[in-house]
Amino acid sequence: MAKLGPMGFSPYPVAVTDKVLNPPPGKALLFDEIVDEEIAMREAAKAMLTRENPTIFPGPQVLYAWSEDAKKKARQIKELANILGAKIIPMYDYRPKYPKINPEVEINPNHPNLTIWHNNIKACIFIGVHCHYANVALKIIRAETDCFTIAMCSMEGHEDAMITLRDQHPEELEKFIEIAKQVKAELGK
Repeated sequence: MAKLGPMGFSPYPVAVTDKVLNPPPGKALLFDEIVDEEIAMREAAKAMLTRENPTIFPGPQVLYAWSEDAKKKARQIKELANILGAKIIPMYDYRPKYPKINPEVEINPNHPNLTIWHNNIKACIFIGVHCHYANVALKIIRAETDCFTIAMCSMEGHEDAMITLRDQHPEELEKFIEIAKQVKAELGK
C-alpha cells in the first residue's frame, strides 16, 4: 500500500532516510561508512574490474570542452575506461523527450535504470553529471537495479551511490587512474 509523502513512492527508502550523509572533505563514502579516499578508490576499481559490463557515464561537465579541466578529465576518462575495460555511455542530454521515447533505440538518460537493465550493467561510474540529475538518477538505480554505483563528484558527493568520491578534479582522477592500474595488476587482469 502506498503511503503519503516521502518513501511512499519507492519500495526502498533513499539513503538519507537511513541517516547516510555525504562525507566531509578529504574523505569518501563506502556504502554507509566514511573512509579514506584511497580505500574507496581501491574498492571502486575492484568493483569495475570484477563486475559484468562496467560502464562510465560521463555527463555534460566533461563532455563539452567548456574549460581546460573538462578537456583534461575527458581524456582521463578515456584512459580510465581502457584500464577498466569499461564502456562509455554519455549522458549528454537530460531533457525529457516527449511525447514518447523508445528505450530500445535511444540512450534514455531520463531513466538510467532502463539503460542499466538493457545493457546488463553491474558496475558504473557517474562523472561530470550535474548534481541535480545524479541525485535523482542514483536514487532510481539504487531502488530498481543491482548495479554497483560509483559517483565521482566535483562537489559534495551523492549519498545514494555505493561509493561516493567528492571534490574530484583532474588531480584526483589521475590518482584514481594510478590506483586502478595497481588494483588491475593485483587482480592479475
